[in-house]
Amino acid sequence: MFYTRKGDTGYTDLLGDRVPKYHARPETYGTIDEATSFLGLARAMATTDRTREIILQVQRDLYLMMAELAFASNMDQHKFEMNHEHVLWVEQQTDSLSEEVELPPHFIIPGDTVPGAALDSARGVIRRAERLAVHLFHEEEIRNEELIAYLNRLSSLLFILARFEDHAAGITPTKAKQS
Repeated sequence: MFYTRKGDTGYTDLLGDRVPKYHARPETYGTIDEATSFLGLARAMATTDRTREIILQVQRDLYLMMAELAFASNMDQHKFEMNHEHVLWVEQQTDSLSEEVELPPHFIIPGDTVPGAALDSARGVIRRAERLAVHLFHEEEIRNEELIAYLNRLSSLLFILARFEDHAAGITPTKAKQS
């Protein structure tokens, strides 16, 4: 059986507690799950192996993050926890791509390539996930600063990765403002 019927009353399980489905934790890891799906779409559309490899690693990292967020705040667990190495990896990928792709000195409109647009969509969802995670952090529901840093850096990585896909297609990003 694929369903449990346990959520029919509007509650879901955290590992160690049962909470309403609208609780901040399920809202946050649900948003990360949504971003992971958008990243899957971007990976399926990507034109370069490099993009696909980066996205796959990010998706795996986000599954770890969802596991971390699924533990109730009263549980002391460290097996599923984002760490500084995850953040450094995102920074390294961003820096490496930034050396290869020159960004225009103006705001751009997403949608010049299908893979770039999919990455920009995922970036928007990641930014929402970051806002939700920061709320959990400020409310002391989560204590891991690396989780927040990862989401913050990830939006930058997804932006430059989208431009990398645009660049691979020979496309110059469209300016947001008409000259």
